Amino acid sequence: MAKILFLIIILAAVGQMTQTMYVPAIPQMAAAFTVKPAFLQAVMAAYLIPYGLSQFVYGPLSDRIGRKPVMLAGMSIFIAGTILALFAPSFEMFLLASFIQGMGTGCGGAMCRTVTRDCYEGAELHRVNSLVSMGVIFSPLIAPVLGGYLSESFGWSASYLFLLVLGAAVTLIVLSQFTETLPKEKRRVERVTTSYKYVLGNRKFQGYVVCLVATFAGLAVFEAAAGVLLGNVLKLDPTTVSWLFVLPLPGYMLGSWLSAQLVQRMGQQRVLYLGLAALGFGALTILLPGLAGMVTVSSLIGGAFMYFIGAGIIFPVTTTAAIEPFPYHAGTAGAVLGGLQNLGAGLATLVASMLSAKDQFSLGAIMVAMVMLAVASLIWVRRTPQEETPVLV
Repeated sequence: MAKILFLIIILAAVGQMTQTMYVPAIPQMAAAFTVKPAFLQAVMAAYLIPYGLSQFVYGPLSDRIGRKPVMLAGMSIFIAGTILALFAPSFEMFLLASFIQGMGTGCGGAMCRTVTRDCYEGAELHRVNSLVSMGVIFSPLIAPVLGGYLSESFGWSASYLFLLVLGAAVTLIVLSQFTETLPKEKRRVERVTTSYKYVLGNRKFQGYVVCLVATFAGLAVFEAAAGVLLGNVLKLDPTTVSWLFVLPLPGYMLGSWLSAQLVQRMGQQRVLYLGLAALGFGALTILLPGLAGMVTVSSLIGGAFMYFIGAGIIFPVTTTAAIEPFPYHAGTAGAVLGGLQNLGAGLATLVASMLSAKDQFSLGAIMVAMVMLAVASLIWVRRTPQEETPVLV
């Protein structure tokens, strides 16, 4: 288990670090590309949208050819995008580079859910998903702090040089250490549309996917907007921004730990309600000062901490419940989960980049809307009768 978890976590970590590492350097990047700092939120959208879309390709492809070739192909694309980002002559070219990076790291987003399903099921699958959630969160915890120090000492491009070295190292580790988890006799050669119809035909799966998409969109909007609010509105230096940015992330680890501990005692539904309560409390904490046109560090970071606890509770439960019915289509199910989750987050951050970034109102309003969508999705799940996964023919 330790070796599999390590390989999954470092693969997913590349994508997570790329998503947040640039945040403390937003003022530097805005000056370098001569654009408004608020426009830098579009970098996360340009990254997350292909990160989500590419998983719809990686998942079914991995069900056909195996997990390892997909990982290696995706990481090669990521390395190419990172090289382009380092030498981008304009903001438009930098956005293209971010798009290519997202296309590559989508392999990690899909495989971190798929490989666990290859190897585990039931309570063990939930425990492993909780451990993966806690492990993966270390990368965005470290990334902004490291990015802040690198940008302050060597300029914003130093972060992307670090990502290039990291991507190359992870590619070599996967090539030499990862053992294929989907043997040839379990691979399915069928039309992609058939695979997706099979997975998406489950109504409970639909509800859990919407819950994951909404919850993650709230996280992504915070990550995209917090750097602008802290650095551009409050005028804090990159190092301070990086430390404040990571303070909510331990909340996610706490939530993931609680999820693993409580699901056996309380059951999935009650644990999900607890997570929703934390999400709602956190989103309202951010929204209320925004109604008065304010930006305060305590409400922004404190509200995010509570929201991250809720997300940490919800993610392992919904991921396990959604993917467990599909042992022979784990790649496709993981692709839908990861793809829609990150596509929705990318669209939410794109909307956020078009709204006012002078106070917390826009951020809080979007996060509250995402909580309401998550609540509606779990009501849908609860009202859906105990149901059959569609018959595979």
